Order: sequence, then structure tokens, then C-alpha cells
Amino acid sequence: MAHPWSARSRAIEPFHVMALLARANELQGAGHDVIHLEIGEPDFTTAAPIVAAGQAALAAGHTRYTAARGLPQLREAIAGFYAERHSIDIDPERVLITPGGSGALLLAASLLVDPGKHWLLADPGYPCNRHFLRLVEGAAQLVPVGADSRYQLTPHLVERYWDHDSVGALVASPANPTGTLLQRDELAALSTALKARGGHLVVDEIYHGLTYGCDASSVLEVDDDAFVLNSFSKYFGMTGWRLGWLVAPPTAVHELEKLAQNLYISAPTIAQHAALACFEPATLEILETRRHAFAERRDYLLPALRTLGFNIEVEPKGAFYLYADISAFGGDAFAFCQHFLETEHVAFTPGLDFGRHQASHHVRFAYTQDLPRLEQAVARIARGLQSWRPDAL
Repeated sequence: MAHPWSARSRAIEPFHVMALLARANELQGAGHDVIHLEIGEPDFTTAAPIVAAGQAALAAGHTRYTAARGLPQLREAIAGFYAERHSIDIDPERVLITPGGSGALLLAASLLVDPGKHWLLADPGYPCNRHFLRLVEGAAQLVPVGADSRYQLTPHLVERYWDHDSVGALVASPANPTGTLLQRDELAALSTALKARGGHLVVDEIYHGLTYGCDASSVLEVDDDAFVLNSFSKYFGMTGWRLGWLVAPPTAVHELEKLAQNLYISAPTIAQHAALACFEPATLEILETRRHAFAERRDYLLPALRTLGFNIEVEPKGAFYLYADISAFGGDAFAFCQHFLETEHVAFTPGLDFGRHQASHHVRFAYTQDLPRLEQAVARIARGLQSWRPDAL
């Protein structure tokens, strides 16, 4: 009997970490103290000025649809943010407000990828990127990357992996799971390499704002034709509000608006009104304080894990992740994660969720817990390493 579900659906893999998360929640329900370093969600609740703006919007009755491209005043605020942070003059008409960064990715993939065509993606990378391409009947050409390129695509890799079905490349800066950045000149070189082949450059800038000791350049500083995905979830701490944006070339806006009308009508109205408060000085002050807290966590956890024997070759400059090679300990990454969850009640993510290249001996730690909890986690991991037996599973 034929399978009742589409080949498209069956080809899209689940988050493997969700099985670990479900088990972590079971352990928690049984009374165990689980330290969660597996999910890429800031531990801070949404900043008070943003919440207050959302409450005010509800009280004022702002519960109807907005235009498909979003509130004009929010698009103007985002354009102003680019002017302030990057000295870029962007027409607000080029900004589309989306349901999360995922909505921005769905729009870009729907616009740029025909069935059978593909984008080049770094492996390891965020898994939903390749799954969204499958959803629109395209594909991801996964490009193995390592510490030598800071886990990023390069013009040389574009040249090597580009073929007759390639139509573009999606890169992330800062990147999940590695936390690495693309410098301004590197973005420019990628843009040149892709334009020479008639390809599009799409850049995930979702972790912009969360950088440590440096600033992240926007691709729009060097390529006005690039597509930029961004989100209010990470730096702005609005994960559950489901709000993001896409900056597109002017010639693409009409087609993208048409897609938005059909795919989701509009982004959540209350979230859009709340997000207007993101750009107020008082809110930005709170967000910068939180950024400094993430920097302190990175500066503690990175050397602590290295001391325990985890190989983290490239220091992450952004996001809130450490991508660690566990080869020194032996065994499979998923089993390694299971061991620490069951014995020490510390949850982190196996590399299998981020691609195929060397995935079986990498894990990702999200430093989305405060310093005392991270210190507890390191102590537990140190103890758990003593009982880890890769050949016993």
C-alpha cells in the first residue's frame, strides 16, 4: 500500500534534539534538575518595554490584519535601524515583515527556487534552511566546511560546488551552530562570485546584534541586490511573538508581497505593534546589557569546555553557541548527548541536527543559561566524562 503522506513531507527530517528535549522534560517531570543547553532560545523573557507596547496595542484594539508587507511604521523603524547600525540608506518599501525569520526564508525560497534547482549551503548549518528548500521542491547543495574557512562558504567553494542546477547561496553571519561571522570583504567576495554565475546571495542575519568584541557587517553594505533574512527572536528576545523581516531588492518586492498575501496574509499584528518598542533607547539599553551577559557566558564556557578536552577550533564571535568536536572522547554524538542527559541531566544537541559533515562527532552547546548554571553544567560534564564508555553502547 502506498504511503498516505507526500514524498515532500517524508523527506523533511525532524529535529533530532526534540527527542532529547522530550526525554529532558520527562526527567524534569520526575523531579530531576535538568540544565538545558540544547535549545537556541534566549533565557531572558521579552524586555518590559516591548511587552508593554504589546499590551497597549491589545487595549487599543489593534487585533485586525495588517497589510501583507507589515505596518508601515515598523518597516520605517527597521530601515532606520539599518541607517543607525550600518550607515545604510534602505527604502522602507523594500522591507517585508514576516512571521518569524522562517517566514522570510519561506518567501525567499518561494521566489528564487524552481523545482529541481538548489542553493549552496554550508554544512554544518541550520537544518530548516535545507528543509524549506525541499518544501518548495528545490534542494540544498550541502557544502562541507570546517575550521579552515571558519565553517563558512568561500568563493573557492562556490566555484567548486556550483553546477547547472545552482541558482544561489544561503549563508549565515553570525552562523548557527558555529557562531562565526563573515567579514565585510568576505561578503563582497561571495557576492562577486555569485553574480558572475547569475546567482542570488541570501544572507541569514538573524543573530545580528549578538556579537562579542566586534560588529557584524550586513551584506547590504556591499551588495544592494542581496536578500537579507532577519528576526526579532534572538537579539530582540521575542521568540514566541513570531516576527521577522526580509529586505529584498526593489524589483522583487511586488512578487514577494503577492506570495505573502497567499502564504500567511500578514504577520501577527500585536507582535508588530510590540516590536515598535524594540528600537527605543530604553529597550536597546536592556538588550545591550543582555548582550554583555551572553559575552560573559561565552568567555566562561569556551575555555572551560576546552579544558575538559572538547575541541573548539574557532572562537565564535556571535550568536550563543559553541560547536565542539568530541573526537577525543570517542563514540557517536547522539549517544554522547544521551549519556550526559541520563547520567548528569545536562542537555545539549548532537551534530546530526546541523547536517552530515562530521556530524557524528560534533555537539552544540547553547549558552542560554546564567553563569551559575553554566558552572554547574561544566562540573556535571566533567563528572560525566569519567563514566562515558563509547564502546558500551
